[in-house]
Amino acid sequence: MTAHLRTTVTAVGPDVPDLLEGGVLILFADGAPPELAEVSVLHSVVEGPSDEPPAVGAPIRVGSVLASLTGIGPLAWAKVRDIGHVVINFNGEAEPARPGELTASPVDGGELAAALRSGAEIVIGG
Repeated sequence: MTAHLRTTVTAVGPDVPDLLEGGVLILFADGAPPELAEVSVLHSVVEGPSDEPPAVGAPIRVGSVLASLTGIGPLAWAKVRDIGHVVINFNGEAEPARPGELTASPVDGGELAAALRSGAEIVIGG
């Protein structure tokens, strides 16, 4: 199965570990403004994003950490396609709290932080 999005981490903002403790990962395409880069994982797209969003249950892999998609906000995939931005909340909720958010099964924040380094791959679907 082809990935809906395959991207490579290029930088991890200094405030990212604090957000990961709460289960929140913010992705922004390279070139994000500095104030957003501080709280974001910057990335460069390798494949995708697909026109259609992934389905609930699709795998999300961040380095070696694996989760499943549990919810898709109504604006989330359009933001991925348009500006390479998405918030992934690893809280297991079926309904994202914000329209531009994806939700996923819970993961260990420390493991997620350890997996996020320059060159790591993030794959949604596939």
